Amino acid sequence: MNKKMFRKLVIFAIIILSLVLVGCQKSEKSASDTDKPYSVVATIGMIGDIATNLAAEYVEVTTLMGAGVDPHLYKASANDVKLLHNADLILYGGLHLEGKMSDVLDSLSATKRTVAASEAIPDEHLIGHAGSYDPHVWFDVSLWLHAVEAVYNSLIDLLPEHTTEITKNYESYRAQLEQLHAYVQETSNTLNKEQRVLITAHDAFEYFGRAYDFEVRGLQGTSTVSEAGTRDVQDLAQYIVDHKIKAIFIESSVPVKTIQSLQEAVKAKGFNVVIGGELFSDAMGDTGTKEGTYIGMVEHNINTIVSALAL
Repeated sequence: MNKKMFRKLVIFAIIILSLVLVGCQKSEKSASDTDKPYSVVATIGMIGDIATNLAAEYVEVTTLMGAGVDPHLYKASANDVKLLHNADLILYGGLHLEGKMSDVLDSLSATKRTVAASEAIPDEHLIGHAGSYDPHVWFDVSLWLHAVEAVYNSLIDLLPEHTTEITKNYESYRAQLEQLHAYVQETSNTLNKEQRVLITAHDAFEYFGRAYDFEVRGLQGTSTVSEAGTRDVQDLAQYIVDHKIKAIFIESSVPVKTIQSLQEAVKAKGFNVVIGGELFSDAMGDTGTKEGTYIGMVEHNINTIVSALAL
C-alpha cells in the first residue's frame, strides 16, 4: 500500500470514528435528565409555564416575552429569531395573538416543530370578532386545559422516552387547574350580579366574563394595536356614571394613562371611580414571583377584582 492510499484510509477512519463518538455523545446526552438536551421556546409566559410544569427536568424552556410585554405589538429581535431557529420545539398562542411575529412563526412552521397551543381549542368555544378570534383564551381556565393538552402532546412527541414522567406531571398540573377553575368560580360568586362589571384598558377578559359571569368592557379592542378615541372614553365614562361602577383596572402590559384618562373623564361628569388595582392580561408577573406563574396570575387577578368591586 502506498503512502497516499494509507493517508486516505487514516483520514477516512478518523472521520468515521468522529461520527461514532458524536453519535454516542448525543445518545448519552439525550438519556441524561440533567443535561436538558432539548430547547423549547415559548412566545408568552402562560405557555412557557405549561412546558415548565410538564417537563422542566428534561427541557430548557425559554420565554421570549417577559413581564409587562404586550404580545400584540412585540417585534422579534435578531436574538429571538436565532433562539427560534435553534429550538427543538416552538410553542406559541396563535389566533393572531403574536401580531407582528405571526409571519416569522408561520415561516418557521414549514421546517420546525411548532405548536399553536390556543388553536387546539375547538372553534365553537372561541369568541369571534370581525373575522378573527379573540386570542385571550387563558382567562377561562377550563378552556386553557385544551392548550395544556396540546403542549403535553408535543412534549411526548419530542421526548417519547419520558412519556411516563411527563404524563404524571400533566395529570398533576391538570388537577391543579381544575381546582383553580373552581376557585375562580367560588370567589366570583361572592359578588352580587350587579357588582360583576369588569372595566379594563382593552378587551382581554371576554373569556373570563363568559366563564365566570362578569360583564366585561374595555376601552380598546381585543388587540392593543388600535387606540381608543375620545368618543370611546366618553361613552365608557358615561356607562360608569350611570351604573355607579366602583372600580376600574389597569393592566400590566398596557400604559396606565389609558385608564387614567377614563378615570378623569368620569370625574369630569361628577362621579369618582377608583383604580382597583393592576391585572395581568397579556403577560404574567416577574419571574420568581407567585404572579410569574399562570396559577398565581389567575389567583391574583380574581382576588384583586373581587376585593375592589366588593368595596
